Amino acid sequence: MTSGFQQSFTGKRSRRSGSGFIVRSALVLSVLAAILIFMVILTISSSNHLMSIDKTSVSNVPSNILPSYSTCSFESFDGQTNLSGWFFKCDNPITTVIVVHSAGSNRLPFGVNMIDLIENLLDNNYNVFLFDQRNSGESDGDVCNYGYLEWQDVIGAIAQVRAISVTTNVVLYSIGTGCTSSMIAYDKLPEANLSEAQLNDYPDDILKLGFDRSYVIGMIFDSPAKNSDDYIRAVVQQTEFMGTITQNFVPYAIRISAGEGSSINLVAEISRLQMPVCIIYGGHDTFIGADRITQIVEERNRLNSSLTVSRMIPGAGYLESFRLGKDDYIETFMRFMQSYFV
Repeated sequence: MTSGFQQSFTGKRSRRSGSGFIVRSALVLSVLAAILIFMVILTISSSNHLMSIDKTSVSNVPSNILPSYSTCSFESFDGQTNLSGWFFKCDNPITTVIVVHSAGSNRLPFGVNMIDLIENLLDNNYNVFLFDQRNSGESDGDVCNYGYLEWQDVIGAIAQVRAISVTTNVVLYSIGTGCTSSMIAYDKLPEANLSEAQLNDYPDDILKLGFDRSYVIGMIFDSPAKNSDDYIRAVVQQTEFMGTITQNFVPYAIRISAGEGSSINLVAEISRLQMPVCIIYGGHDTFIGADRITQIVEERNRLNSSLTVSRMIPGAGYLESFRLGKDDYIETFMRFMQSYFV
């Protein structure tokens, strides 16, 4: 009798113990599921917030201080977004500089002070093309994708310049997230002198453009990040609730919304470009990190020193180099242009 009672008691205790484990496991899984759902909702909310930034109006520049220009309206590469820009041309131009602004900016990223740079370029026989990317200035669009959609606008701008300018190539001048826009656009284009078989790997709409990477003969970068996601991470970390955690998820959500599966390793891409490259940045950039940009410069010089010009503007923060060191900025810019494109 005693033995049977003990076995019965032990069996009941085992069942209780097993039942307790299941309850605890279910509770833990419920908490984890709740946390996961919360993080997904927070990530989506932050992504939507970052992509829905308001357009910034183009500065009201008095016409008497602007060099002569023509207004342009053209389509982005997606064929659905109408873009707006200004084309400044000179006599006997050497090449055309296309300005690719950062997220939250427009065709005049440095306001009326931009005119000084435009005049310097025109005086030295370089055309200038300014345009508003989607959801900026006077262009259409209602979302900002920090370069992951805007690359299509850059290709549209290159195609427009090719149609209206007598120059046979362009230099891309990219600022902030414009570095992402330009590098993705460049990567989407086919390399020069590919065989028919190799060209078959590219979409028909890219091939119909009629130009390849050789049409871009130089690049100027203002504040390039090491990775294209870094621009988004920095904004999330500084402005969004629990940004120190969601900074790792929001860039992915924005990329997926644009149809881009992976980020761009900008330090590798920029370092290996077989063309003249100029890098300008602020020495006090705490947004994406001046030390990180310095690493890009060092790697670029290690691989292509003869094709590289760089300038760090002391005391300038993120995208402040032009405003705080305009003379140095323009001198570096023009020295680069006149060293390689004459």
